[in-house]
Amino acid sequence: MKSLFPQSETTREITVRVAVSFLPEQSEPARGRWFWAYHIRIENDGPMAVQLMSREWTIADGRGGRNEVEGEGVVGEQPVIEPGEAFDYVSGCPLSTPTGWMEGRYQMIGADGSAFAVAIPRFALIAPAVSS
Repeated sequence: MKSLFPQSETTREITVRVAVSFLPEQSEPARGRWFWAYHIRIENDGPMAVQLMSREWTIADGRGGRNEVEGEGVVGEQPVIEPGEAFDYVSGCPLSTPTGWMEGRYQMIGADGSAFAVAIPRFALIAPAVSS
């Protein structure tokens, strides 16, 4: 059975899982626009609550261009994730090429006040080939 989240990475008992989908209905290849949605699940298998404070992304297109994106929280939230709990969200990424990739990290604060980064695994953005 294929996993819903094919990419995952664990940092300090926080696991980030990623699933990506190409969205043909939001893409316009003739205009140089391809669009993907990605679903992220952040699982806290540690002993204390953590809060996601900010995110940092590297987004690369098929020509080697890179864009660095930083911001507070995710989808307008700075969720607190209790031990044994998970937080899910969906966001999107447009590119000007039919291929690319994303990776990054979340800045977290533990209930004990410790600050640490959690890796977001690299995942590919690949549009399916369209036969003409």
